[in-house]
Order: sequence, then C-alpha cells, then structure tokens
Amino acid sequence: MRYYTSIRLKRDEVEDFDRYPFSIPAIRNLEEIDLDENVTFIIGENGAGKSTLIEAVAVRLGFNPEGGSKNFNFATRESHSNLSTKLVVPRTPEKPTDGYFLRAESFYNVASELERLNDPTYNAPSLNDAYGGKGLHEQSHGESFFSLLNYRLTGGGFYIFDEPEAALSPQRQLAMLTIMHRLVYHRSQLLIATHSPIIMAYPNATIYQLTDDKIEQVEYKDTEHYQITKTFLDCPERMLHHLLTEEDNYLLDLER
Repeated sequence: MRYYTSIRLKRDEVEDFDRYPFSIPAIRNLEEIDLDENVTFIIGENGAGKSTLIEAVAVRLGFNPEGGSKNFNFATRESHSNLSTKLVVPRTPEKPTDGYFLRAESFYNVASELERLNDPTYNAPSLNDAYGGKGLHEQSHGESFFSLLNYRLTGGGFYIFDEPEAALSPQRQLAMLTIMHRLVYHRSQLLIATHSPIIMAYPNATIYQLTDDKIEQVEYKDTEHYQITKTFLDCPERMLHHLLTEEDNYLLDLER
C-alpha cells in the first residue's frame, strides 16, 4: 500500500549547501527518491546521512524526532537538523490509520515517556497493553524493542525504522522479517535505515545506497553489506588472518 510516493529536497530553498546537514554529500546531491509501495531501505556507511534523512522525513510527517507515534511530543534534547523544513513528501489519496517512528538510538527515551504516561495518577487506561502487556523498562532492551514491533504496530500504517537491528539478535532479525511481511500484508508501507544484510533481504524491496557523492538504487546482492558479510562467512579464517596480520604489523610499527 503506498501512502507516500517520494522524498524530494526543495533545493531552491536551501540557503547554503556548505552547512550541515546539506553539506553531507548524499544530502547535497539529493533530488528525489521514489518510495516503494511496500518497503524502502536506506543504506550506507556510518556518517553517510541515513539517520539524518530518516529523521527529517519522520519530523516532516509529524513524528517526534526521538521516536514514537505522532502522539508523542516529549523532547529529551533538541538535536535534529532543519532538513525536514526543506523536504516534500507527497501523499497519495490513501491515508494511513497508524504510524510509528522507531529509532534504536533514542528508544530508551521513548520507553521512559511511555512509563511517565502510564503513571496511575493520570487515571487513564494502561498503555502497556499495546506493547504486549508489560512495561518496556521491565524487559531487556531487545525484548522491549521486539515487543513494540510485535504488538504495537497494527498495520494500515506508515512505519519508519532507524537501524532496528541495533537491539535485535540475528534470530530476532529473522523474526522481524515475518513482522514486516505481516505489516505489508495488512496494507502498510515501511521506510527503513539499516546496516543489517538480514533485514534488507526482504523480497522485492527497493534499496537506496548513500555514498560519498550520490544516492543510487542498488540490488540486494550488489550491496557492500551483503558482499562483505558473505565473504566473511564463506571463509572467516582467511578474512581473520588477513585482518589480524595487518593489525600485528601495525602494532609492530608502533613499537619501533
């Protein structure tokens, strides 16, 4: 289900491409990204601008910069950029009935805000039921993350995930693929920034890779994430020998 069609930078409104975040090469070269009707991945090296772009899209659509649903309006620290003010995210006639911005970096803050809203003095229904019936701070980081994915996201929505693998074991990442498929089946559209070759293996997804000078669409097996992981797992001994021998030589040079 396509709720939003693309992400476009209003380049004529950017005052200075030498100032952050517009100085980030991928953002500097951003024109328009077409969003897949099901799943769109944003990938790239650390510092490539994935989280900056994902956060800006979320803020542009009315989500809290630190994560949560559109009902979350807390702020632990104002740190998001003004990129959101220069983005256009066109919507189709279809309107999502649910939405969530899930980012691993500030998930603790979201859990704390949920705990605050659950204070009995508010005399309001418990919000824990939407997260599996148990407070997020009463679970491990990975368990609480997975509870949110498994229970809170009901479908019919536009969901934005920023590096969800940070809290998930490989087995839980595989389980996340089934949750993603369930959400897609129930008329959802997903936008995900990730480093995980497991998560980005979701079938028929559109993958955009942010590099030092451009944003390009790539096939799954052409991503560095897939190729490096496959090379390592095919022969870890050879890779480790190469890496650790280089490290030994480096340490010897330091001692001289």
